[in-house]
Amino acid sequence: MSKNAIYAQSGGVTSVINASACGVIQTARHYPDKISRVYAAKNGIIGALREELIDTSLETGEDIAALMHTPSGAFGSCRHKLGNNQEEYERLIEVFKAHDIGYFFYNGGGDSQDTANKVAQLAVKKNYPL
Repeated sequence: MSKNAIYAQSGGVTSVINASACGVIQTARHYPDKISRVYAAKNGIIGALREELIDTSLETGEDIAALMHTPSGAFGSCRHKLGNNQEEYERLIEVFKAHDIGYFFYNGGGDSQDTANKVAQLAVKKNYPL
């Protein structure tokens, strides 16, 4: 069964971060049997927490491809660290459930990867397929 994905970015915004977003979205579009749509969190993890999601399926293939050469960060970013804030991790799982998210792509540095790992661990604990 196909699930949705969410993409969020953190840290400094560069054309490289847009190229990563482009790669995630374009690749997901090649696997509609696995990923129905990709939501981009507006302004990074803050957008995910606030449920401010951009449905990238509404964008043309040409617009997504243009991300490869677009400066700055198309979807915005933040430097918000979840750290050990359990309420925010719980909130992310709630948002993921509400939007049938089965895939979480978090583009950033070490803190972002720590957050992604903690979200994955909580999903396992809650028996949520992520």
